[in-house]
Amino acid sequence: MEETKRRCLIVGGAPIEDYERVRHYIRRDDYVIYCDCGLKHREGLAVEPDLITGDFDSYEQPETEVETIVLPTEKDDTDTVYAVSEALRRGYDDYLLVGMTGRRLDHTLSNVYILLRLSELGKKAMIVDDYSEIEYIPEGKTIEIDDSYAYFSLVAIDGKVSGVTIKDAKYELNDAEIQPYYQYAVSNEVIPGKTAKVTVRHGSLLLIRDMIG
Repeated sequence: MEETKRRCLIVGGAPIEDYERVRHYIRRDDYVIYCDCGLKHREGLAVEPDLITGDFDSYEQPETEVETIVLPTEKDDTDTVYAVSEALRRGYDDYLLVGMTGRRLDHTLSNVYILLRLSELGKKAMIVDDYSEIEYIPEGKTIEIDDSYAYFSLVAIDGKVSGVTIKDAKYELNDAEIQPYYQYAVSNEVIPGKTAKVTVRHGSLLLIRDMIG
């Protein structure tokens, strides 16, 4: 791996409307993988690929000298899941995923669970879309959330989560439990001038930070 390529940016095909917002997260030294129709975001993101993957059933395969992995149309992995596996094989530990959430709920959920996979492998990962930042809080970790966000939500999508503590937020919790069938830790707010702290003792939670109220 090149020394300057410290993070892997993976671009999927879900809609992106606010390119300026998403570009704010992109680093000049990111290793960039475009997945199939994620290539439609190439001009809007203004970043060139280091690798292209896909079966090209939804986007014409480009004529390019960029390394391209052509996948079969009938396969177990989605193009995005394959791209993540390839990035893991190449040794990346930090991931930014864009073009991951949108019209297709099946693909959105599949992409969100990529965060869980990467978290369980000890990797750092975040999904960014037009409105939110999405990442996992693994057990034993404390996440800080500043008051620049309109809302933040905690969602249990990997079984029961216990020992959840929230401090310096409008709705605080102390050693609480969240079950997948009862999601009550949604649309919380950081107290103005404070930094909220979220800790999980057992299990992992999806953290969604919303920029827009």
